[in-house]
Amino acid sequence: MSSVGIIANPAAGKDIRRLVAQGRFVPNQEKVNTLKRILAGLDAAGVRRAVIMPDLAMLGKAALDGLNLVLTAEFLDMPVFNEERDTTRAAGIMADMNLGCIITLGGDGTNRAVAKTCRDIPLIPLSTGTNNVFPVMTEGTLAGLAAAITARNLADPAATITRAKRLEIHIDGALADIALIDVAISRERFIGARAIWDMTTIADLYLARAEPASIGLSAIGAQLTPIGITDPTGIHITLAPNASQATTHITAPIAPGTITTIPIAHWRTLHLSDRAPITLRPCTIALDGERALTLRPDQQAYVQLTHAGPRVVSIDAALRSAALNGAFRHDT
Repeated sequence: MSSVGIIANPAAGKDIRRLVAQGRFVPNQEKVNTLKRILAGLDAAGVRRAVIMPDLAMLGKAALDGLNLVLTAEFLDMPVFNEERDTTRAAGIMADMNLGCIITLGGDGTNRAVAKTCRDIPLIPLSTGTNNVFPVMTEGTLAGLAAAITARNLADPAATITRAKRLEIHIDGALADIALIDVAISRERFIGARAIWDMTTIADLYLARAEPASIGLSAIGAQLTPIGITDPTGIHITLAPNASQATTHITAPIAPGTITTIPIAHWRTLHLSDRAPITLRPCTIALDGERALTLRPDQQAYVQLTHAGPRVVSIDAALRSAALNGAFRHDT
């Protein structure tokens, strides 16, 4: 029986960047509407079970209200704390259930939490967060159809699924955490509000992707060397503390409605398995836009680019492949 998991983060799109930039606010009702369209796509394309992460905002329950579906919808039996660990735990349970695909609603941070435990379950990440590079903006119905195509093996995975890169943070010889898009080394000593929005506090950037059509830290690297999901490289950028010490300046959209000029001291290409030492201490380390780790003066740390990220479904490729295969054509 084909099964698809759904992880919707009710907190995505509601951080401090709503106040310091022109970031969009994504209300829970819009997430519910998106979930309704996802479920309609799954149901129409023959998925028979949807497994949903529970949450305190009850997004999944609201989405099911009023729907007349053939598929069976069930919620994971797990405690909910309204924290990142809910997402990570849910993804791990779904991986244990060997689901055919997982759809996520959230931003880069949500998908980072999923990537920690989803193992090889293919992801379809939909954007409802702030500065998003990993998830995509698309219509929920199409995401549901693409997830069904993936879960039911109606398209060639080699043509529709890509293995993403990730950035690994190692502290004192042990893997401490990961990021899917960016690692930022901040001069701030405390995690505080978590979200990175003041560029003057950043000393170094490590990017797995540098997309010209993105907003946020990835956009800075894109003006030096564009790097996509399939490119086997990343980039390490050291920001200059002031304009007089810069070797170049980059103008980039670092937040919605905020375009600024960044002084760059130097930069270099990161190759897979390269170990880039973190030299600033003490510092905080932001992962995919949010400060998550604190590095003490007595600790040693480095960032490593690897090809161990999650498998990601291309919605366009999945829909095209299914159309070419006649998956939804019923001749008489």
